[in-house]
Order: sequence, then structure tokens, then C-alpha cells
Amino acid sequence: MDALLLARIQFASTTLFHFIFVPLSIGLALLIAIMQTLYVYKKKEIYWKMTKFWMTFFLINFAIGAVTGIFQEFQFGMNWSTYSRFVGDIFGAPLAFEALLAFFLEATFIGVWMFGREKLPKKVHLASIWLVSIGTMLSAFWIMAANSFMHNPVGFVLENGRAEMNDFLAVLMNEKLWVAFPHTVFGSWATGAFFVIGVSAWYLVRKKNVDLFKPSMNIALIVGLVSGLGIAFTGHAQAEYLMHAQPMKMAAAEGLWEDSGDPAAWTLVANIDVENKTSTSRIDIPYVLSYLAYGKFEGKVEGMNTLQEKYVLKYGDGNYVPPVKTTFWSFRIMAGTGGVLVLLSAFGLFLSFRNKLMGSKKYLKFMVPAILLPFIGNSFGWIMSEIGRQPWVVNGLMKTADAVSPNVSATKVLTSLISFSVVYVILGAVMVYLFVRVIKQGPDEKVKEDIQATDPFEIGDVQHGVK
Repeated sequence: MDALLLARIQFASTTLFHFIFVPLSIGLALLIAIMQTLYVYKKKEIYWKMTKFWMTFFLINFAIGAVTGIFQEFQFGMNWSTYSRFVGDIFGAPLAFEALLAFFLEATFIGVWMFGREKLPKKVHLASIWLVSIGTMLSAFWIMAANSFMHNPVGFVLENGRAEMNDFLAVLMNEKLWVAFPHTVFGSWATGAFFVIGVSAWYLVRKKNVDLFKPSMNIALIVGLVSGLGIAFTGHAQAEYLMHAQPMKMAAAEGLWEDSGDPAAWTLVANIDVENKTSTSRIDIPYVLSYLAYGKFEGKVEGMNTLQEKYVLKYGDGNYVPPVKTTFWSFRIMAGTGGVLVLLSAFGLFLSFRNKLMGSKKYLKFMVPAILLPFIGNSFGWIMSEIGRQPWVVNGLMKTADAVSPNVSATKVLTSLISFSVVYVILGAVMVYLFVRVIKQGPDEKVKEDIQATDPFEIGDVQHGVK
């Protein structure tokens, strides 16, 4: 294994692990804000009890997620110094805004929320949790602004061998950003919703604290359904974007070696033969690919062989086809997961509307492991997006092979990869332990008190020790 491959593995592992926490923070913050709003305006104590209980999970997740984000910075500096020198002037600016504006907004108003309930008017205290929710989404916006430049570089000039920003507004108005950011937010809301649904279902199966967890589940089911539909519509917008901005990724996601017919059929499954550049045993659904690509039931899609010839003429000799199997199957896992989220949320709301939710034990039991579905969809969506961009680290400007640090050996990268992985295992174990502890403890004991009154293993001390 060479340094490049190990660096790519480390980038993927740090990003995927960190991405467990980011969408859950965004989703939980929204749900908690909705619950506290209901408390303020309906004046029912049960909503405040709900707010405090779910806020405990948010604080645990936020604290550990902040730590995992630091490792992202380390691996950029260690393994991707050539990339950092080339685009640091552009890539660093949105990340600086994320830290200085969004993260500090979240952290500040988390403190206001935790310690301000007895000191602030109810509506001012309510505003603090909404500002936390807004801050989580602003964090996603700035991170996606940096990532979108890698897919669609805009607002720069090449000076002295570096990409230097000359139009910050163009970076913020990047077309890729405005199709990817809503998709990310809806995916995050679904993550928070299904976490609340799953934990609530665990209690409802046991008929414990039904007065708290039944309304919690109903709120989360509504958010889950809205989010699932939002994922579908924003995903369609991304497909239309890919057709003119990254057609090779679109072709790879369809396992399409040769140009499609007109109209183009969408492939449900296929046997991808990369060596012979063929896709056999295809199960196609007529017209669907044309609709995904153009929003109408006509139009053909160029295949990878055609695009490869065009890219050689444009960029020079090289292989511009991404890992096809990974791109193809990750897209189907992502899309399939999104469809399941919609169906499960809609069915749960139907049961609730018919007052049959408590009697549907099979559904409730299934929704406990269904907590994992949004995490699976988010992860494979990220894999499809980033792997489908290969061989580019910055589309059309810099190849991944040229971005790795020149003087970092494979041994050093492997050492840091193992070290980081050990830390991830520890952090993951801590998160699971704390989550399980809070779930088993329930809302009747310590959660009934102010959540900041905690012992060293509780989130208060974890939160205070982040920075």
C-alpha cells in the first residue's frame, strides 16, 4: 500500500466517522426547538420534559462530534499539504467562517440554553435553542461551500501555481452548493427524526413513559416524512446538475458505458464488468433516467466511453472513469434508503392517525434498528459524491494523485491511520455507552432535574472538556 492509498483511506474514515455526528446534531436541534416551541405556546409541562430528555442526546453528540472534527484538520495538514497549498486560499475561507460564526453561534447559545432557563424569559430562552438549530445548519452551509468548490471550482484565478479567490460571492453562489446544501439538511433532519422515532419506539414497545414518547414519535414522524420527501426532490435537482457539470459521475452512477437510448431507462440493478467495460443482467425501468437527468421523459445520457474520449482531448492522457462499481451501488443504496424513510414515516403516521400505533408492535420493534437507515443513506451518499468525482480532488484542476503530501511516507500515514482509528473506537464506545445509559435511565430520574447537574461521565463534563 502506498501513501496515496492510505491517505485516501484516512480521509474517508475521518470524514465518515465525523459525518455520524454532524447530521444527528442538525436533526436533533430542529426537533428540540420544535418541542420547546410547543411547550412555550401550549404551556404543557410534558413538552418541556421532552425537550430536556432529547437535549441530553444532542449535547453528548455535539461534544464528541466537535472532537472528531479536529481530526479532519489534522489529516488535511498531514496528508494533503499539496492540496492545501493549491486551494487553501479558497478552501480555508468557508471553513474559517464555519468556526468563527456557525460553531461559536452554536456553542454560545448552547450555554445560554443550559444555564438561562431560570434567568431568561421563556421566549428568549426559546430563541436560544432556535439559534443553536440555525447554527448547526450554518455549519453545514459553510462546510458544503468548501466542498462544493472541489466539485465545481468557481470564483478564483490561477496565480503563481495556486488557485486564489477573486470572487467570494461566486463561491457562495456556487450551483453545486445550492443543490447539495438542501439535500444535506433534509438528510440531517431525517437522521434526527429517525433517532427520536427509534428511541421512542423502544419505550413504547415496553409501554414506558407513553405520555412523553408517543408525542415525541408523532413529531418525529412528521419531520421524517417531510425530510424524506425533501431528500427525494433535492436529490432530483442534484441529478439534473450532474448532467451538465459532472456527466462522468452520472454515467458511472448508472453503469452506463455506451450512450443510452432516447428516452433513457434507469437501471435498477446490473452486473458491472469494469475489465470489459460492460454492464450485463440489467433490470431497466424505461424513461426514468431521462426524467432524473432532464426533468422530462426524453433525452439521452452519454456513456463513460464517450466521455473518456472527450476528457482525454480536454485534459490530456489519463483514465477519467471513476470506480464504477462503488459509484453505481452507493447511489442505489442511498436512493433505496431514502425511499424506505418515506414509506416508514408515512406508515407510522397512518398508524398514529388510526390510533393503532401502540398496538403495532412489529412496526415499533422494526423502528428501533431503523435508527441506522439515515446514517447508511448519508454515508453512501457521501461515498457516491466523492468517489464519483475521481480522479479529481478539484474537478478539472487538480487530480487526487497530485494532492497528497510529497514527503509523507506510507509508514507515517499508516501510523496516524491506526492511531486515529483507535481514538474513533474509543469515542464511538463512549457515545454508545452514554446514549444507552440515558435511554435505560429514562426521563424520570436525572433528566427530570436540570441536565447540567451531572457526574463526570455525564455530558456536562464532556462538553466542558471539548476545547
